[in-house]
Amino acid sequence: MAVRLQKAYEKDKTILKNLYSLYLHDLSKYTNELVLGEDGSFHFDELDSFWQIEGLSPYLIMYEENIIGFLLLLERPFLKKEYDYGVNDIFIIQAYRGKGLGRQILKQLFIEKQGKYFVIELVANEPAVGFWKRVYKELGIKFEEKAELIDNESCLIQTFCV
Repeated sequence: MAVRLQKAYEKDKTILKNLYSLYLHDLSKYTNELVLGEDGSFHFDELDSFWQIEGLSPYLIMYEENIIGFLLLLERPFLKKEYDYGVNDIFIIQAYRGKGLGRQILKQLFIEKQGKYFVIELVANEPAVGFWKRVYKELGIKFEEKAELIDNESCLIQTFCV
């Protein structure tokens, strides 16, 4: 399966805006903090900052020549000294879920960008928690995990090195 990350540029903003609305729709099942906009879609207000702040790195997830999702990677200088990278968001549209494509993308990412990572999931988002645990197991990644309240939400924070 030919799955790959493709850097998202400002010209791709509309694509990311639409994908983020789908992502936030899925996430709204696990939190009351997300509100549907008056136009009937979910909005990610920080989208413009992806191209204004160094260290916010958006990627499109491509399968063959089709866009199937996105990944937002946090890196330095945006991140503090403790971590090299953070996978802030990863999303694959439903038609391509369950095929191992997300794990393949992360494996590629971890080979290309080695260092200390963190990932944060909502505790209530059991599919995301399960996904990450499968990634760690399949890729042989040893991780540390702690529970923490972030913005009034119960979250899991996992840290690991690759």
